[in-house]
Amino acid sequence: MNRKHTYLWPSVLALAVALGIFIGGKLHFNDTPEKLFSTNSKKDKLNRLIDYIDYEYVDDIDTDSIVDVTVNNILDKLDPHSVYIPKEQMAAVEENMKGDFVGIGIRFNKFRDTVTVVRAIKNGPSDKKGIKAGDKILMADGDTLFGRRMPNSRLVSKLKGKNGTKVVLTIYRKSERRVFNVTVKRDVVPIRSVEARFMLTGEIGYIKINRFAESTFKEFKKALWALEKNGAKKLVLDLRDNPGGYLGIAEKMADEFLEDGKLILFTKNKKGKVSKVYATNRGTFENKAVYVLINERSASASEIIAGALQDNDVGTIVGRRSFGKGLVQREMDLGDGSAVRLTVSRYYTPTGRSIQRPYESGNEDYYQKFMDRYHNGELISVDSIKVADSLKFVTPKGKVVYGGGGIIPDVFIPIGTLDEERVESLDSSGYFSDFVFRFLELDRSRFANYPQNEFVEEYQVDDIIFERFIDYLLNRNIKMDFYANERKIKTYLKANLAEQLYSPNLAGQLKATHDKMLEKVIELDRIAIEASIPDELQSFN
Repeated sequence: MNRKHTYLWPSVLALAVALGIFIGGKLHFNDTPEKLFSTNSKKDKLNRLIDYIDYEYVDDIDTDSIVDVTVNNILDKLDPHSVYIPKEQMAAVEENMKGDFVGIGIRFNKFRDTVTVVRAIKNGPSDKKGIKAGDKILMADGDTLFGRRMPNSRLVSKLKGKNGTKVVLTIYRKSERRVFNVTVKRDVVPIRSVEARFMLTGEIGYIKINRFAESTFKEFKKALWALEKNGAKKLVLDLRDNPGGYLGIAEKMADEFLEDGKLILFTKNKKGKVSKVYATNRGTFENKAVYVLINERSASASEIIAGALQDNDVGTIVGRRSFGKGLVQREMDLGDGSAVRLTVSRYYTPTGRSIQRPYESGNEDYYQKFMDRYHNGELISVDSIKVADSLKFVTPKGKVVYGGGGIIPDVFIPIGTLDEERVESLDSSGYFSDFVFRFLELDRSRFANYPQNEFVEEYQVDDIIFERFIDYLLNRNIKMDFYANERKIKTYLKANLAEQLYSPNLAGQLKATHDKMLEKVIELDRIAIEASIPDELQSFN
């Protein structure tokens, strides 16, 4: 078998996790299609039923939709992570997992019925043609793009296209009060999975990864090299809210921290075949301090890295118990442009533990049990995490670890207050970004020539902007204790300004100033340094 790639708030969180968490790959069996899909009575029964409905049923029925429902019903009876991907969704799924798409390279909002550029991606097709934030795209190849009834799908289809093709955009630039045409040549535009990278301290580098796509390892290596060049001798690998992705990418990343010959993981399929994956001598960050950040939304590939390091007594896992997904899916083409990601094996960490949560009671119970973490206290206290002694494992250096439902961190960090988490939720849901965009649209000239370093060091979100943001949220029926969280809200407003004016990386740096897990990492590192200094030298100092 040639394995190429192997892949919140309570109610919203469960849906997001259900859609986002999977590990997949491509089907490659040794059996011929004739053997694999040979005729039998069970398959004939389904085929005949569809044919009868298609040709004999009294009313016209969309049998494609019946097939889709049937496939989903079958998969629902298997496990929570075997999923069906309809053909109309395949392109978007493939783009996300590949890590790029072909387009004009902009992030846009539909503001007052008009496509407005939020930011042109640096060195992308639009950026090279001088398209700026705030530009309004009125037409593409003569087709109107504005209007209340213009669906986003049509907008995207007009702006995307084949690599190398050209599109004539009609632009209105408010700052210059003029309309002009510009021809943009479509090109491959990256979808970044390394969300941020910067120096946290003089010696600690920081990398945040939001998923494991085809391009992720190359992005990670580039970011790590840049940090080492800036003096990084230690690393924070932030895998919080990362739902996973390709298994092979997680294996490569774990290899960066593990010595040659160390077991990364092993998988076991239906026939009991065990496949083991070992670290190689290619790792460039071995024998260096690494802190891996996880939370309740870190899953699959994220858990593979955390588990591999924890079981090999490498680094420190910081945060809260991870999601608990230990199943491996493989993508299988269904012949009509759709596909199924079917669970084909389980994976185990080096000590032999499975971190998959039980799912025997069905998908609804599976995600309800996950949401119960918010109510049973385990996000506030590590003592509230219930683990069975039968799932106890021991690492080579004697550390006790547990299986049966996620990776329990070495250092536990409780979740924030309700309002602190609400600020995070508002940010991830786009409220901060939308408000900042609207704020900039009032007058972008004030930031036109604002140097980035001066923005970071001198710019402050004043009380007027803060009060406007409160009004913005109240008008959307969002209530909380705004003034008790004023400092954090102002920081997030500044971070979103930084993202739209400069880069997502700068936004990450600003948000880091209000990050309890990063504060803990700095404290842990300080304690480790002090512990390594002989007592007589400490006394002398």
